[in-house]
Amino acid sequence: MCLAIPGQIQRIEEDDLRTGTVSFAGVTKDVCLALVPEAAVGDYVIVHVGFAISKVDEQAAQKSLLLIEQLSSAQPNEGTSS
Repeated sequence: MCLAIPGQIQRIEEDDLRTGTVSFAGVTKDVCLALVPEAAVGDYVIVHVGFAISKVDEQAAQKSLLLIEQLSSAQPNEGTSS
């Protein structure tokens, strides 16, 4: 199964590959932005394996992040017995 996560662009580097720093609920990662040349600082993008593959509006991004958080909190903690 593949998973793409929404994140907000914090910084853009106009280097050979157009990269940037993207925040995923406070965790930042360097991401390739070459596939979304229209994306700007503050925009939300969908990221899959280090590549931003599309822009998404803030409301859709927040909804996805909330669902991911809910799924994560519903999972049993590792290392605990049931």
